[in-house]
Formats: sequence, structure tokens, C-alpha cells
Amino acid sequence: MQQRPTLADIADQAGVSTATVSRVLNGKSNVADVTRQQVLVALDLLGYERPESLRRSSRGLVGLVVPELSNPIFPAYAQQIEQLLAASGRTPLLCTQTPGCTSEDEYIEMLVDRGVSGIIFVSGRHADTGGDVTRYQRLRERGVPLVTINGNAPTIRVPGFTTDDRAAARVAVEHLISLGHRRIGLATGPLRMVPAQRKRAGYADAMRSGLPDQPLRILETLYTYEGGATAADRLVDEGCTGIICGSDIMALGAISGARSRGLRVPDDLSIIGYDDTALIPMTNPPLTTVRQPVAAICRAAVTTVMSMIGGEETPDAEMLFAPDLIVRGSTTPAPRSASAE
Repeated sequence: MQQRPTLADIADQAGVSTATVSRVLNGKSNVADVTRQQVLVALDLLGYERPESLRRSSRGLVGLVVPELSNPIFPAYAQQIEQLLAASGRTPLLCTQTPGCTSEDEYIEMLVDRGVSGIIFVSGRHADTGGDVTRYQRLRERGVPLVTINGNAPTIRVPGFTTDDRAAARVAVEHLISLGHRRIGLATGPLRMVPAQRKRAGYADAMRSGLPDQPLRILETLYTYEGGATAADRLVDEGCTGIICGSDIMALGAISGARSRGLRVPDDLSIIGYDDTALIPMTNPPLTTVRQPVAAICRAAVTTVMSMIGGEETPDAEMLFAPDLIVRGSTTPAPRSASAE
């Protein structure tokens, strides 16, 4: 029979003293919030059921609207946001949009009916330049605090937080150019979406600056494994030796598509992804990608929505976060014949 964790076990897991653990378990107030959260995390990891006194009642519900969870970047955002909200005493209500099921507008009405304190939208219709964005203005008029993550259409006036997609595409192109690639393609999602538009612009900037004699090779597809495989097939036909993808899932599909044609990655074709979620370093080959600063974006978004809930004025502006190029094994110098052209 498994023994119940001791105070020493919990203290060791949390990196604090046993006296601190005891104060937390007994509901004492002389413990810093950060330290208290460390102890709570340790309790959960060790399977220790929290005492009744630690099961805090929520001070309010916050809606979290995300796309389907098959792309690992969205669970990554959801987990970070939920942790931050829970640490603030809020209860997150996760609403997942699956094609053909509950729409964003239906989720909004359900959340408002339940009296949520605020809503955080991740990669929603706010990034669609061809969509109706008045839903967000109506929410503001109803006094519902809201923030967005991953791109605001130009007509939206709400606080937004996003990776600098233009810079992300630019640094990816520059990396391939530095390796001697000249025929470089971009595979991205629907170009009506703000992130795709910005990636296209960054790709075009870098190509015109570094390879002004080369045409732009852009393929619009879906942010899926199948979309990546299709993109690789088309861009290889156009002679590309390097491909930049709009998501890691697309990049994995592109690797599969290249291999189905007998090409080796990276020897014959270099591929770059975008996102850098937890399992990406374990792919074969380990994927070179552009990392989204998920933790920093989520902290800013949650801090802002909490300030709005507290009645503070916040600017209706979009904050861009710098991405990082993570170089791994899916990119290498261009084949000698290609780099000599």
C-alpha cells in the first residue's frame, strides 16, 4: 500500500522548508503567494489530497476560448492561462471550438449568461480580416473585459498579445539564406488571417532584402499535417531547397511529404516550423523552428484581463513579443548544386 507523502516529501518537492509546508497546510497567512503556490503544486504532483481549508472558492469565472486542441500550441496556451488564473483565485472555463460544433458566438453567449468576469480569446475570429468583428465591440459595450492572443484584425479595438509573426518569418528566411539556400518557399495558413498575412510580409521582406533576384514562392494551405505534406509537394516541384512552415504540425507533414518523394531532410530539403511545443525536440530529425514566447504572452494577457476586471483602464493596443529561432537538425547547408545557382 502506497504511503501518504510526508511533510518532508512535500517540502523537498516544493523546494521549501517543512515549517513552510506546515503553515500552508494549516492555512496560515504569513506565506508569500508564490511560495504557497509552490506548495500547492507539490501537493498535486505527489497525489496529496488538499485539506478542505485549502480548497479556495473562486472569486469569479473567466472564459477561455481556444481552437480545437489537436495542434499542441493551443493546449500549451490553455495550460499556461489556466495556471495563471487559478493562482489568482479565478476559475477558468475552457471553451474549445471544433469545426461543425459550438461556434465562437454561441460560446460568448453561454459565457455571458453565466456571468463571467472576463474572456480571453486565443486564435479566434479576432484574427480574421474577412470576419465580423462587431461581436467584440458588443462585449465591450456590455462591460465584459476581454483580451485576445495571436493577432487582431485592424478594425478591432481590444488589448491583444501576439508573437511578432513578421519577425518570425524574417528570421527563418535569414537562417536559410545563411546556409546557402536560394529557392526558399513559405507554406502558411489562409491569408485572410492576420498571423498568415504577417508571416507572408516578413518572408517577402527578407527575400527582397537577401535574394532580390528570386521570386516569392508562397503556398496557402491549412495549418495541418496534411496541409504541410501538400505544401512540400508543391514547393519541391517549384525547386525549393528550403521550406518555412506556419506551424510545427505543418512542418512535420512537410517532412513526411518530402520523404514520400524520396528526399532526405535535411540533406536534400531543409524545413523550419513555427511554435516549438514540448515534443518538437524529439522529432526525427529534431525540428528547427521559431519559438513562440507562450509563457510571456499568457502572463501579459492574464495580467491585463485581471486589471480590467479590477476596473483599471487599459490601452486598446496590440503588444508584439519577439520570437526565438531554435536551430536543430532539420536545416543544413543547401545542396552544393543549389547553392551555386
